[in-house]
Formats: sequence, C-alpha cells, structure tokens
Amino acid sequence: MRAYNPNSISYSPAQVPDDNNELRRFLGSELNKIQMAISALSLGHIDKTHVAPAKPREGDIRFADGTNWNPSGGKGIYYYDGAAWKLLG
Repeated sequence: MRAYNPNSISYSPAQVPDDNNELRRFLGSELNKIQMAISALSLGHIDKTHVAPAKPREGDIRFADGTNWNPSGGKGIYYYDGAAWKLLG
C-alpha cells in the first residue's frame, strides 16, 4: 500500500481491516483523507503532472511540470480541447 500524501487531491481507499476493533480507526482515517482531498479541490488546487494522461478527454485540465511532460509551452496549466493540450497562460 502506498503512503498517503496529504498534499495530493487524489483519494485511494485503504484495505478494510478484518478486525472489527480496527474499523473505527480505519473509518476515521478514510473520512479524513476524503475531507482533505475535497478541501484541496474546493480551493482550486491542481497537482503537478509529470506524464501525459494515457486517455485524455475533452475538458481535462492538468498542471504540466514542463520537463518530464511538456505539452507545448513549458510548465503551466493546460486544458485538453479534444485534439490537443492548450496552455491557459
């Protein structure tokens, strides 16, 4: 299982414990991770992306690192228009 990064907006659920005594701690931890991800999204946070998405969809938005993944104009926020990544500026 990968370590949880509180600076990330993604959420991946952990393995549910078999021991009912651990369930309360597990649920508290999972709800906290969900709350942190939702808060980051509501504040407009976008994690830096180092590789192009495998299957981008029209309307996708990503923060390209400009080094490992450089869609066209270096580091910045890009959106996918259905055919290509466009720098927002």
